[in-house]
Amino acid sequence: MATEVRPASDGGYDRKAELKSFDDSKAGVKGLADAKLTQIPRIFVHRHLKLELGRASESPESSPSVPVIDFEGAGRNQSPRERKRTVDLVREACEGWGFFQAVNHGVPAALMEEMVQGVRRFHEQDLEAKREWYSRDYGGRKVVYNSNFDLYGAPAANWRDSLTCVLAPRGPDPQELPAVCRDVIIEYKDRILQLADTILELLSEALGLDPNYLKTIHCGEGLVFIGHYYPACPEPDLTLGTSDHTDSSFLTILLQDQIGGLQVRHQNQWIDIAPTPGALIINMGDMMQLISNNKFISVSHRVLAKSIGPRISVACFIRQHLPPENTSRLYGPIKELLSEENPPIYREITVKDLVTHYFAKGLNGISALEHFKL
Repeated sequence: MATEVRPASDGGYDRKAELKSFDDSKAGVKGLADAKLTQIPRIFVHRHLKLELGRASESPESSPSVPVIDFEGAGRNQSPRERKRTVDLVREACEGWGFFQAVNHGVPAALMEEMVQGVRRFHEQDLEAKREWYSRDYGGRKVVYNSNFDLYGAPAANWRDSLTCVLAPRGPDPQELPAVCRDVIIEYKDRILQLADTILELLSEALGLDPNYLKTIHCGEGLVFIGHYYPACPEPDLTLGTSDHTDSSFLTILLQDQIGGLQVRHQNQWIDIAPTPGALIINMGDMMQLISNNKFISVSHRVLAKSIGPRISVACFIRQHLPPENTSRLYGPIKELLSEENPPIYREITVKDLVTHYFAKGLNGISALEHFKL
């Protein structure tokens, strides 16, 4: 494994060779952390990041915080008044932030903790066992482990490894899932799909539509699970855990541990999303912004690298991923939301159209939606 770090000049530096050496090791960022490097390899250095982080630390301490919404009043068996209050809070959050934290959401705290530990077990198992899953074939395999899906195209790599599983509508055979986290992934998937149904009902009502509208057009049928592992970083001011990006989903349901580092872009500043015990973070994705015609916003977010770790998070992207579901349906701005005053902003596309462009451009801080504007 090459551990060459940035030299004082560019003389003799071969970025492509270093990327390939890192990729071929199949050891990921965890392999670098286990080697106890005191400097990060040059492929991970984000230029100008240190200056930006310094400026951010000077921002006012009285920053706004991401809304927290109690889902206790979200059930169909709750009073109409409580239901309306929850819908109103969801609408405000999705229009103004694109993010909120949900509490009393129905996913047991013990299951959430076991899911975090399951991701930890996968990434911390013996390297030879883990290498079986290493691949960059997102189109052909339902279970993939690697570091940085856009490794060869991004300006700089991110300090994280990821386990990706396509779980719905047609998940892998259970035996295809890693044994160290198989049972908890299956249980967690079922709970997340139930929660996604509830959220899609609330979003439908918040758009002034029938509660089942977004489910009827199959927004909730797909689930892509990604278990991220962010090792402690020796130079956290020089790299990122995840670069500035938006999500390609209709919505994303994120479980994070207590280490923190997630930030959302709001009113032109980066806002920390502090870990809240028992909460799940919900954010709108690009597909939701497209079909809502910018009513609900898909907002940039990132993860800072940390000197402590590992940080573990589990992102569940609610969208289709594989054919035929990702190619058989066209999605455009919902007709009921359009008028002369609110004409369509985007053309009709398939989920595959968006995801293909998203993967091609990588995490470059530019919304994939720009490509699909009329």
